[in-house]
Amino acid sequence: MTIPLEYRVTARRIDAHGSLANTKQAEIVLDTDTAGRRDAFNPAELLLAAIAACMIKGIERVTPMLKFSLKGVEVNLHALRRDNPPGFDRIDYELIVDTDETDHRLELLHTNVRKFGTVSNTIAAATRLEGVIHRKGTAAT
Repeated sequence: MTIPLEYRVTARRIDAHGSLANTKQAEIVLDTDTAGRRDAFNPAELLLAAIAACMIKGIERVTPMLKFSLKGVEVNLHALRRDNPPGFDRIDYELIVDTDETDHRLELLHTNVRKFGTVSNTIAAATRLEGVIHRKGTAAT
């Protein structure tokens, strides 16, 4: 029997302009100001960052198993919000991988990222999450 992983985050309001979130020994400033602030992630941006981190972590997890060689990864995300009810209609992503692997192996990496991402799978169950993968230096198709 596998023991489920647990995650804990604590967040607290600092003032009308921001809040702080903590986990382990890490801290992140949150944009909770109704006017917004440029030096912190707002909740929607945090969600997108969590998806990106999930995808990158998934790539880090599967590259040794696939013996996949890469030099770097970049994730670009774009979300479309609706107002009523508040939520995302869709989230699109682009995975850019700096690699000399074949197109077939690149698609295999993408399949694994889509299949095993805890955060990305949770979001995909709630809204449309679609994207492409391509190698650095080539345009997405």
